[in-house]
Amino acid sequence: MPKINRFLLSATLFLFVISGYSQGIDDGTQLQVFQRTLKLMGSRFDLTVVTENQTKGDAYLDMAIAEISRIERLISSWDPNSQTSKINQNAGVAPVKVDQELFNLIARAIKISKLTQGAFDISYASMDRIWKFDGSVMKMPSEEAIRQSVAKVGYQNIVLNQENGTVFLKNEGMKIGFGAIGKGYAADRAKALLVKNGVASGIINASGDLNAWGAQPDGKDWMVAIVNPLNKDKVFSWLPVKDQAVVTSGNYEKFVILNGERYTHIIDPRTGYPSKGVRSATIFTANAELADALATSIFVMGVDTGLDFVNQLKGVECILVDDNNKIITSKNIALKGVETQSR
Repeated sequence: MPKINRFLLSATLFLFVISGYSQGIDDGTQLQVFQRTLKLMGSRFDLTVVTENQTKGDAYLDMAIAEISRIERLISSWDPNSQTSKINQNAGVAPVKVDQELFNLIARAIKISKLTQGAFDISYASMDRIWKFDGSVMKMPSEEAIRQSVAKVGYQNIVLNQENGTVFLKNEGMKIGFGAIGKGYAADRAKALLVKNGVASGIINASGDLNAWGAQPDGKDWMVAIVNPLNKDKVFSWLPVKDQAVVTSGNYEKFVILNGERYTHIIDPRTGYPSKGVRSATIFTANAELADALATSIFVMGVDTGLDFVNQLKGVECILVDDNNKIITSKNIALKGVETQSR
């Protein structure tokens, strides 16, 4: 019987069961699971590869870490020398020539902004931080302060010049940031590099932005448990994950109570007000970059609009938990082992 190793893949919502050994491959060598956990891009990353021995496992893990670190240098808005920082520094001044990789990432982000009617917007980084969730905010910000906080936000003011390979932010003080898409993109790129170099199975988990491929060493699918966000010891469903990305976002740990109403940390970039109605959103789709962006978008859209939106997207499914702790799924997800309170 294979050894079972249970470990939390993120702080709140995912638990995987991994088999450590399998039947031998063609040359009689047993496949093994090799893992590493470390901080990258300011977040916890759990990296898993399946291969024959420790030497190969370490080499593959080092390869993935180097790729994630490369992406961080490219998209970081904290590094003053990154291309992203240079774009922000030249807002309202001049276009900035960037690598094609960054140009394409920004172009895809703008497409998602259009698709979600601005619920997702990488220019959210322009927002003034008038909402704080550390206990220091004791009263509602004024309507004017909220309006002004998003005055410089607007993906429509990100100008791309394909011919010159430049990015220009029209308004002075405008900024872009990849907090709602960057870790998913890094997970996708790390996976792609490992697959290209012969890793047939593994998991890249970037603090809940997860991309899994292949199978466990015993041939079984990777399994993900969707955990009750209010009780981490309770699982309401196990789901197989095969060549798929899964991203969960939750807003139940960062919030403030004002005038008896609960305001959470995910802000609608169009209005400046915290989103309402969704406690957690889990997105299943082909890549973590898209899942990452959609998880954020669903929070902003709310349950009804978000669910209708997902049901119109090919190859995208979701599980939502609303503010009343009701579990709601998109049309093609069947939860096992629970009584699903679907609409």
